[in-house]
Amino acid sequence: MNIRAETDKDKTAIYKINQSAFETSAEAELVDKLREQANPIISLVAEQDEIVVGHILFTPVSLINHPELKIMGLAPMAVSPEFQRRGIGVALVQAGLEQCKKEEFGAVVVLGYKNYYPRFGFTQASRFGLSCEYDVPDDVFLCKELKKNYLSSASGVIKYHSAFKNL
Repeated sequence: MNIRAETDKDKTAIYKINQSAFETSAEAELVDKLREQANPIISLVAEQDEIVVGHILFTPVSLINHPELKIMGLAPMAVSPEFQRRGIGVALVQAGLEQCKKEEFGAVVVLGYKNYYPRFGFTQASRFGLSCEYDVPDDVFLCKELKKNYLSSASGVIKYHSAFKNL
């Protein structure tokens, strides 16, 4: 398996992966919008035998009243159904977090499965004094500091890119 940055030729495959991994095409359409509207983005694909089988996207989020903080939001992450449960999602998350560190982001948030993301060091965002702009259960809004104590003097509401409102 190979993890690499998305290229223009991957767009159709990424759309199909997101469409097949989720119940509707909303996430696939979200990726297209974020690719056009968000900056910067980290968009990685997983290849198996030169076929794109997984995708992960990170886009900037903001912490209200703390515009100086560099925080990314992980969403969405998808693996083709026939390739799930083979470690591809794990590899994508790990590679994405490493890329976020390289680009000097201090933290990453995710709205995700409470039993999946803690293996990467994510914990409830409320432990950092963070809440989500969307009404979601506390145990699914998670955060990981990439820099030690990055969020120690900040708290508040995390806002996602406006494209997420259509989900």
